[in-house]
Amino acid sequence: MKSMGDQVMDEEIEYHDDEESFFQDIDMLQKHGINVADIKKLKSVGICTVKGIQMTTKKALCNIKGLSEAKVDKIKEAANKLIEPGFLTAFEYSVKRKMVFHISTGSQELDKLLGGGVESMAITETFGEFRTGKTQMSHTLCEILLNSMCSRPDRLRDIADRFGVDHDTMLDNVLYARAYTSEHQMELLDYVAAKFHEEAGVFKLLIIDSIMALFRVDFSGRGELAERQQKLAQMLSRLQKISEEYNVAVFITNQMTADPGATMTFQADPKKPIGGHILAHASTTRISLRKGRGELRIAKIYDSPEMPENEATFSITAGGINDAKE
Repeated sequence: MKSMGDQVMDEEIEYHDDEESFFQDIDMLQKHGINVADIKKLKSVGICTVKGIQMTTKKALCNIKGLSEAKVDKIKEAANKLIEPGFLTAFEYSVKRKMVFHISTGSQELDKLLGGGVESMAITETFGEFRTGKTQMSHTLCEILLNSMCSRPDRLRDIADRFGVDHDTMLDNVLYARAYTSEHQMELLDYVAAKFHEEAGVFKLLIIDSIMALFRVDFSGRGELAERQQKLAQMLSRLQKISEEYNVAVFITNQMTADPGATMTFQADPKKPIGGHILAHASTTRISLRKGRGELRIAKIYDSPEMPENEATFSITAGGINDAKE
């Protein structure tokens, strides 16, 4: 997602001086004896930064065609020379966290619920039933950054009008890809990582709408559940690494399913997000959405490491997510 929005400009200025060291090009490995051919092999699977090597296991690197265990050891050693793998003090970590920015949802109440908006270097998951505002929230986030990974240009034009953005300019800054299988979805992340590296610091938001739809099609029945969860874990791990490696916000939408155990515990809502514990642990912040009266929607913090359990009401309009009208 290319960002031209004023919403994140102030934060960008704060960490601009660190950006050069934050995105260390993998080509720097040449100075430490790694040949161009092997670097090209790493780039072919979306590993384009030195930090990306640290985030990839030796086993995964050895699975790259043409990279032997000896070569991988040499690559790992070279990467460690460029990035100190040691611990950070609490102060050093707090400085690093200054690079984190928030993207507005379009609703002040919803932003407040999320501690400022959708956070970078993290995965934010929103789930709910049909027409609760999941995709509309995605569109609004995109429009605020003059970007979209979404597939409805007509909706984006309406939201562009709300923010006074030129239609052609907005659509020209849209990057969209449709995944046809869960494997294809994973392959697209290689392209995403390469694109984020190619234009380092430009992209701010990655949206997957929805994270589980293709997995539900490709893996059906209990017999394939274990394989499905393993593949899902690999994708979520990749998303987390991309969010941290390139300092982008990852926003995913999810579906819901009936919870057979809900009636046993007398839960008010007998539905739960799909994806199981794998998705629950991977998502930094989880937001549940439900319908209110008319176009009103209620968002609730379902799980968050920082924000307390609370609710916010917002409305869905032609111009996207907005504050609820009194």
